[in-house]
Amino acid sequence: MSERVIAVTGGHGVLGRAVVEAALAEGLRVAVIDHATGLSAPEGVLELGGVDLTDPAAAQTAIDAVAAHFGGLDGLLNVAGGFVWQTTDDADPAWARMFALNLATVLNASRAALPHLKASPEGRIVNVGANAAVKSAAGMGAYAASKAGVHRLTESLAEELKDSSVTVNAVLPSILDTDQNRADMPGADPGKWVQPADLARVMLFLASPESRAVTGALIPVTGRV
Repeated sequence: MSERVIAVTGGHGVLGRAVVEAALAEGLRVAVIDHATGLSAPEGVLELGGVDLTDPAAAQTAIDAVAAHFGGLDGLLNVAGGFVWQTTDDADPAWARMFALNLATVLNASRAALPHLKASPEGRIVNVGANAAVKSAAGMGAYAASKAGVHRLTESLAEELKDSSVTVNAVLPSILDTDQNRADMPGADPGKWVQPADLARVMLFLASPESRAVTGALIPVTGRV
């Protein structure tokens, strides 16, 4: 995978950082696209902060900047997103926010990246769906519905691109082992959860030339949950 160029949206989050670290270890050239500002990326990584991926124009500008900097783009890993636990009768519904953060960001970044990925011999899009969107639970409606949208977009885009070299797949994690999840679920056993580094390795396989026979797949990465 040496010399391949990938862009990681949400690259400053827990999973995003794990993906960036694993990609650098494999010799990839990496760009981080994130809404956050003032954060430093590892040496050699192109840092694009303050990018609102819910805005199609901002997404296009960022993706084009990555391709211009590196001379092309081979993979887009859509990690950016958010989570909220909220029952349907909440007075401040988060549905629009969840669809903006989890689905619109994937759509906008993917649309912006497509011309560049089609120019690559082995273009790749890897999305982050959710196992919780396969069978939802109480308080998960807005989040699960938005991630289900990611699943359907993944499948649809994969079909649309079957005549090209671009593949589109998604990983469906269960609970990631993060400090925030440990704080939110103190009685749970984090040993059963998914390590961000393990999920990152699955994503990087899907972003590699070796995954060319896989497209439109929704791959559960659920640990022992």
